[in-house]
Amino acid sequence: MKKLLFALLVACALPVAAHEPKSDHARETIAQHQAMAEAHAAAAQCLRSGKDEKTCHAELTAACKGLALGKRCGMRHAH
Repeated sequence: MKKLLFALLVACALPVAAHEPKSDHARETIAQHQAMAEAHAAAAQCLRSGKDEKTCHAELTAACKGLALGKRCGMRHAH
């Protein structure tokens, strides 16, 4: 019974381990994309709150400075 439980535990853990980023570059890229997504979510919330587009775009630009390429934080990371 213990062997069966152990086998099930290992089988359940394998998919989790398979999704772990293997390199520092992969982890950094994930963090950059997450930060860009959070900046875009904040911009959407800003617009929902009734602030004008110019103000929200300025906040988005400030949040993405040095993080992404292009105006208003394109969803591509800078190299």
